[in-house]
Amino acid sequence: MRIADMNWMQVEAYLASDDRCVLPIGSTEQHAQLSLCVDAILAERVAAEAAEPLGVPVYPAMPFGLAPYFLAFPGTISLKVETLLAVVRDVVASVHRSGFRRVLIVNGHGGNMPVAALAQELMAERPSLSVKFHSWWNAPKTWAKVQEIDASGTHANWMENFSWTRLANEAAPDAAKPAPDLALMRASPPDDVRTILGDGCFGGEYQKPDEIMLELWRAGVAETREALEGPWPSRS
Repeated sequence: MRIADMNWMQVEAYLASDDRCVLPIGSTEQHAQLSLCVDAILAERVAAEAAEPLGVPVYPAMPFGLAPYFLAFPGTISLKVETLLAVVRDVVASVHRSGFRRVLIVNGHGGNMPVAALAQELMAERPSLSVKFHSWWNAPKTWAKVQEIDASGTHANWMENFSWTRLANEAAPDAAKPAPDLALMRASPPDDVRTILGDGCFGGEYQKPDEIMLELWRAGVAETREALEGPWPSRS
């Protein structure tokens, strides 16, 4: 269930029998012809679908992450590392104060990996707290499904092209894109990154049939649910 569909009294009642919650985090950044908010859309949706049968609350996705390399693409927003970590620290402190003790952070953006290290710090500071950091798209089973479909799965290509990340007025290119020099891109400032990437896709096919994408999606939801179910450390 989504926190957006709950009031504080319902949260209090929930906490009488369960102490799990889900915090999705994403990014607002270029994704070629797809929505700028792909990473936030996918993180929140996979979290909500995974948590629904378990009745675990899911917070709104944090829509901004670490994307300095894409700043030359209009619409992209990038936080500083310390800003993102401060926000996540404050959010976790808040849910801990409410009574949540098992927190699943569902990550939708590769640039947000510093949050995984922060999770370890937060548990060291609060021994009653357990935090899992779950990058849903490259968790082992989901990533194996990506590789089974097409090993080219990457940023802004077919791997992120779902019916709910597309824009109604933007069609995917028909031809596959040759892979740009990603090593050079990672060593370049934002203006050069834009030149190297062109439309922003990292290469490969732009779209797969929806039935194939739904297979991938089901794998991601199932693996995220497994992370939420456990195992979690026991607490006395």
